[in-house]
Order: sequence, then C-alpha cells, then structure tokens
Amino acid sequence: MSIASRTTTTAPVGVDFGGSGIKAATVDLGTGRFASERIRIETPEPATPAAVAEVVAELLDRLGTPASAAVGLTVPGVVAHGTVRSAANIDKSWIGTDADTLFSDRLGREVTVLNDADAAGLAEVRYGVARDRTGLVIVTTLGTGIGSAMVYDGVLVPNSELGHLPMHGGPAEHRAANKVREDHDLSWAQWAERLTEYYRLLEGLFSPDLFVVGGGVSKRAASFLPLVDIDTPIVPAALLNTAGIVGAALLAQERPHLALPG
Repeated sequence: MSIASRTTTTAPVGVDFGGSGIKAATVDLGTGRFASERIRIETPEPATPAAVAEVVAELLDRLGTPASAAVGLTVPGVVAHGTVRSAANIDKSWIGTDADTLFSDRLGREVTVLNDADAAGLAEVRYGVARDRTGLVIVTTLGTGIGSAMVYDGVLVPNSELGHLPMHGGPAEHRAANKVREDHDLSWAQWAERLTEYYRLLEGLFSPDLFVVGGGVSKRAASFLPLVDIDTPIVPAALLNTAGIVGAALLAQERPHLALPG
C-alpha cells in the first residue's frame, strides 16, 4: 500500500514493543498526542516474532483499527529495510526476521517496523523539546541499555546504536546506562561522571548541536543533568513514555519520507 493510497483522515497507530509490555494507541499527528486510550498487554514469553504478532493483532482489534490506518511497530534492535539485524535484549529468533513482511502478512495490512530509539527520536524532533531545531540532534534513551537516534535537519539517520560505542573495554551502556546506576547503587553525582565521559565521547565523534535525554529516568533530570559537564546543550525529553508510540505512528504514516519538515 502506498502513502498516496492511505486515507489521510485515518489516524495511524503506534505500537511499542518492550520487555515487559506491548503498548499501542492511535495518534493524532497534528498534535503528537494520543487520539485513543493507550492499551497494554504483557509481553509474551518467549517473545518470538510470531508471538508478538499475535499480541499486536489483539491490540489492533481492541483499538478497533480500520483497515485504512497505517501501523508502526518499534523493536529494540537494529532494523534495516524491515529486517531485524540484532537482538541484544530480545529473543534471538528476531535476528534475520523480515518483520515488515511477517507483521504485514499476519495483520493483513502494511506495517512499518523501526528501532525503538529511532521512533523516540523522531517524535522528539517533530513534537518535543527538539522541535524546530536545525543541525544534528542526538536523542539518547537511558534505561536497561542506551538507545540512540540521530536526526540531522529533520532527517533520521537510522540504527545509530551509540550505546554500543566502546568505553573501558566494553559497550558504553554497560558503564553508563540507568540500570548500571541502579545495580551499582551509584549516586547521581557518580553516575553523572560516567555520563559526562559518555557524552564527551559523542561530542568528539559527532559535534552535535543538541543532546536530548529520554528514558524513564529523564523524569529525574534535575538530579543529574546539571552535573553532566559537556559543551553541548543537553536537555530532558518532553514526550517521555509516549515517544515510542508517537514516533512509530509518525513513520508509518510518512514512510518512506524520513524528512521531518521544520
């Protein structure tokens, strides 16, 4: 189904696949807000592609999603041309799965699959704290790992996976993710030292114009962001836990156009 053939008055649906729950809502792309209630179903065990597809089918059914609605789905892994290429924190059976085709066939409609951090980044640039910002915006999500999205002048550079950059002999997320702070009972100041090292690494590689920090811990941004000592402006995300759903719906509606007009 092409973009032109979709009914523009039909609001798209975003689905956010997480480790504990799969969430979905219809999104008003004019405002970036939910146009329906958000529905959540527990993530199945094991969370294989086929099992997740069944959950997504139930979510769409409960939302009463019309056939003309675009559907976007986030996956916590690299997604290249609809195929999942990595599975650091999900069932390994996702690797090599043509998720676009699998979900489209199961749901009887075109489904757009994208990386979860890319979805959050798109949402923040279109509707959130980075709206109307030019240049390079790097959105990072601090949680179990570190997700990332790079958006340059409104155009997404997908699958950046900046949480996997090396620090101290291992992936940066193994040193600076929020889960590391919790597991090692780090103070906010101690964690901010690690974040400073991480964001300085990103500064040296990319010279961004803005960092946006998302993930659940961004609600506590006042406790740690002022302690991060870098040159680039760094601000908490605005959309919080709605960003994945909103970004997935946005890309599903506008695919294959990744440019976000400012």
